[in-house]
Amino acid sequence: MKNTACRSNLEGRIINVSSDLHKHSYDEGIRFDKLNDESGYNLWKAYSQSKLANVLHANELARRLEEEGVQVTANSLHPGAVATNIFRNTFLSGFVSTLGKLVFKNVQQGASTTCYMALHPNVKGVSGEYFKDNNISRSDSRAEDIELAKKLWDFSMKLIHDS
Repeated sequence: MKNTACRSNLEGRIINVSSDLHKHSYDEGIRFDKLNDESGYNLWKAYSQSKLANVLHANELARRLEEEGVQVTANSLHPGAVATNIFRNTFLSGFVSTLGKLVFKNVQQGASTTCYMALHPNVKGVSGEYFKDNNISRSDSRAEDIELAKKLWDFSMKLIHDS
């Protein structure tokens, strides 16, 4: 992407789809030493932790891309509660398939912020931000923790290199 942006003189945009649920992760944010610990596992906290990791990754990537001076941005977003089949194997499946369609966004509405961030000229040069409903929004303070983002990056790289 960096090479393409340089050769084409067009901005590359990296978009991580996350969720406002990132605000409800475990107290420590990312449980680096307990990723496979079944005793303290909580379905919703674990999902929220993964969404926090999405935001942290986008923020650290944005910082690194800016440091390199390349014409590539990285941001994250909350698409909203969208009536998809993501809950098909949970106790919420019946709710989502009936009442959820009345209160959740449809797929097109849920895709709106992603499309906005990928295509709209107002987002040109914007990097390291968290979006919701086509606007910059406030992420959890843990998502803005530069040291936590670096730790996650280094931890991920170690996992990749050790495998």
